[in-house]
Amino acid sequence: MIGCNCEVCRSQDHHDKRLRSSVMIERFNERPPQHVVIPEAAAHPATAHGAFDRPVGADGRIVIDAGPDFRYQMLREGVRTLDAILLTHEHKDHVGGIDDVRAFNYFQGRAIPIYATERVGNVIRKDFDYAFSEERYPGAPEIDLRTIHTNVPFEAGGFHIVPITGKHYILPVTGYRIGPLAYLTDFNSIEEAQLRKLEGIDTLVINALRYTKHISHFTVEEAIAVSRRIGPRRTYLTHMSHQIGPYEKISGSLPAGIEFAWDGLKIDIND
Repeated sequence: MIGCNCEVCRSQDHHDKRLRSSVMIERFNERPPQHVVIPEAAAHPATAHGAFDRPVGADGRIVIDAGPDFRYQMLREGVRTLDAILLTHEHKDHVGGIDDVRAFNYFQGRAIPIYATERVGNVIRKDFDYAFSEERYPGAPEIDLRTIHTNVPFEAGGFHIVPITGKHYILPVTGYRIGPLAYLTDFNSIEEAQLRKLEGIDTLVINALRYTKHISHFTVEEAIAVSRRIGPRRTYLTHMSHQIGPYEKISGSLPAGIEFAWDGLKIDIND
């Protein structure tokens, strides 16, 4: 947190260096298996510039949310190509980095598909209006904005995606199920009908801001309770504030099968 002098914000442990929450998912049709990174990560760099029909090094690569740290996260992991971006909601910590898709436009030679609900899409059109202008400025990001509907599965980058709806205080927010993985961030409530969409998942990634009650985010205990209702084999808590405490002290405090995530965590999933 900017300006904070607490032990987490002063920590030199890489587990405590938390940027904006996001996830990158890669699919490999042959070994290695589908690869999930929390947040953004572990791509295979392209070997040449040019326009690519498919991501280089993987058979599919998508990112969920592109916050203000998107550019640094992509540079840090050496990501050169991207199939699509999925948005959970319109808050700036989840969409503020969208302008930087212009680099992918340049190297891939095409607009980047961005999937969002109609409400979120309208905000993107307003906030990045220069990208949608009839007389678009040269070099402005090229965005192929596609509307999703909360109860209608869709395909993106070769992935079959099931939207999961919840509330972020009073704001609707969209999570996503992709095969055996579910990614829910900025939720503080979810209805039973939406939980049923998550039956049978192997891996859950869910927000847990802090231990004490918050108006728009799950607490640690609330996230654990949701995990137990769904029953995945493993759960990772994300979107954590510095109030969670230093990783060294908290890493062993969760029930079996539930862990605190960290920037750059890599998870292999066999579907």
